[in-house]
Amino acid sequence: MRRACPRPAIAASVALIAALLAGCATSTGPGGPAEPMAPAMVPSLPPSFPPQELVGRWGFAAYHRPEDRARTETAARGQCKQPYVISAGPSGGIIMHLADQTQPQELRVKGAPGGKNYIGPEGEPGGMQDREVVLFDGRVLITKWMDPEIAGRYGNGIYVRCAPRA
Repeated sequence: MRRACPRPAIAASVALIAALLAGCATSTGPGGPAEPMAPAMVPSLPPSFPPQELVGRWGFAAYHRPEDRARTETAARGQCKQPYVISAGPSGGIIMHLADQTQPQELRVKGAPGGKNYIGPEGEPGGMQDREVVLFDGRVLITKWMDPEIAGRYGNGIYVRCAPRA
């Protein structure tokens, strides 16, 4: 029996690897090393929900481990005696706190590719001061900070909508 010759497949693989490695090469010309490429801009898209859906009174708590979510949601519901209030901003955003800030400010709800949403200051979605919206179903909002250092301190924030006042 004769075996099929694998040379065409090997040659194609070598060509593909060479092409990929060529993209990794840096050039050093008369001006020195090539400038690093600027990070790609993430386009800002409309969010998948209007910011007005976040306006209201919320119980708030935070957790680090996924297995603590249910317990933390119950704890957040218990915080409605002293709710965290999200207000409408004067220019279409929402009023919330940024990490480590004593004064709330107007933030934007920003959409991004892949159906992701972020809450943060004006600018590209997914910035270091932004929170990614992990879940929002109208009743529960779960966010995580984009900055790893802040996320390590604060964990995932869980907001549970408080019942209307009687």
